[in-house]
Amino acid sequence: MSTRIALAVLMLAATACTSPSAGQGANLRGKVYVSSSVTEQGQPRAMVEGTRVELRFTDDGRVIASAGCNQMQSPVKLDDGKLSVSDLAMTAMGCPKPELHQQDEWLSNLLRATPSWKLDGTNLVLTGSDTEIVFATEQPATLEGTWTVDGLVTRDAVSSVPAGVKATISFKNGTVAVDTGCNFNGSELPYELAGQTIKVELGPITDKGCGEVNEVETAVTEALGKGEATYKINRSSLILTNAEGTGLTLKK
Repeated sequence: MSTRIALAVLMLAATACTSPSAGQGANLRGKVYVSSSVTEQGQPRAMVEGTRVELRFTDDGRVIASAGCNQMQSPVKLDDGKLSVSDLAMTAMGCPKPELHQQDEWLSNLLRATPSWKLDGTNLVLTGSDTEIVFATEQPATLEGTWTVDGLVTRDAVSSVPAGVKATISFKNGTVAVDTGCNFNGSELPYELAGQTIKVELGPITDKGCGEVNEVETAVTEALGKGEATYKINRSSLILTNAEGTGLTLKK
């Protein structure tokens, strides 16, 4: 065999042993992807307002997925450009809208059907028989911006915000503004950061009766009204608590 032919054979063998799918699959581990576009039969698929598809690939070879309500997970294989789940389990939360349950089932069916996947630059593209989802890598959240209260923390328990109540906390250029539509009206107050501690003086507020909104306002006051609060950011979630562990969970 000539040297040139032998070299060609070796190059082909090396390519077969290190296929793009195998190498790229390893690169997915430890990353979180969020949908930037969803199409079905070539047309944009409308997602339930405020939701997106999330895929998280763990270091121990599992995929954790969500479409806005329940969470599903399974061991995952990424061989030959296919995403294969072997035992997809799903939580059984009562979603506030039937459309969210339908969206969960849609994503579950897509994952169970062994869709194709590829990396397009930093984006992940997942393709089923009539569905394509383009995912971008999730960027870490920062404290700056507007957060919506979605849970009330009392030591080790978290309860949901009463239905129909919306409260936000916004951090911008060294000021914080709380807006509940009642006694907190979005006034900007200065705050300081010291490590994971937020120092702020809420000052006096009105004492109007606003039904279930007042429950959220009490939690805000407990979290921030004592002058200091500890904050922790986990992906797109923020937890604010006082020294006793009482406070809020928030989402961006």
